[in-house]
Amino acid sequence: MDWLEALILGIIQGLTEYLPVSSSGHIELGKYLMNIKIEENTTFTVVLHFATVLSTIVVFWKDIADILKGLFQFKNNEAFQFSVKVVLSMIPAAVIGIVFNDQIENLFNGNILLVGLMLWLTALLLFFAEWDKTKLLNSDAIDSTISVKEQFNHVSYLNAIWIGIAQAIAILPGVSRSGATISTAILLNVNRSEAARFSFLMVIPLIMGKVAKDLLDGKFSMQNDETFNMLIGFVAAFLVGIIACKWMLNIVKNGKLVYFSIYCFIVGAIAVSYSFI
Repeated sequence: MDWLEALILGIIQGLTEYLPVSSSGHIELGKYLMNIKIEENTTFTVVLHFATVLSTIVVFWKDIADILKGLFQFKNNEAFQFSVKVVLSMIPAAVIGIVFNDQIENLFNGNILLVGLMLWLTALLLFFAEWDKTKLLNSDAIDSTISVKEQFNHVSYLNAIWIGIAQAIAILPGVSRSGATISTAILLNVNRSEAARFSFLMVIPLIMGKVAKDLLDGKFSMQNDETFNMLIGFVAAFLVGIIACKWMLNIVKNGKLVYFSIYCFIVGAIAVSYSFI
């Protein structure tokens, strides 16, 4: 993998981590089209995911500070309750990831047919989230200065579990994590802005945990000649991630998910067709 390929994959990761089109699916498609074989070394994937986690932290640092403050104070306030909901949402994906880790990793090996089919699933989720307009609450303008209570007062504990199940399903390559979780939240009557914020915040501890696990398992290794390419990919994913995260918040608020449903269906159709060539 040269620096240009690392740059392209970094841009893909930063953009598709937040847009509801499946980052894992697009990374697999990108690797397949550029004939990049990096399954044996997960370091680059870890670097890209860490970059997008930092992007989320930059965008939501005020929310994260409020949540951590409430958590460490151990008071039954809105911030503490929200942190509990985040933990609940993590459980399904964490269990699936631990129990079926090897099987999941085997899915990320250029299986274009699976990616295409799962992109169709993402398209359906996005379509139903937009189509069922009667279940949507009024979309308020996003204001980073409003309190945690005002932002998340419609995310119940049961909602958090269901959204977490959607996140677990999104482990499959081709299923958009943001698309699955945001669509599920909207269908559960969660406000659009809250759905997007909860989706992006709930993944931070999960990815950080995955990165830590890979580090402890010794999967993180880097050759001297790979350092520059890794840095290129990291910076690209981080910078593009910040832009994409803010962009996605506005997309969800303005009800534009149907366009991504169409996109996922078209790309999925191309992937399925290409798999038979």
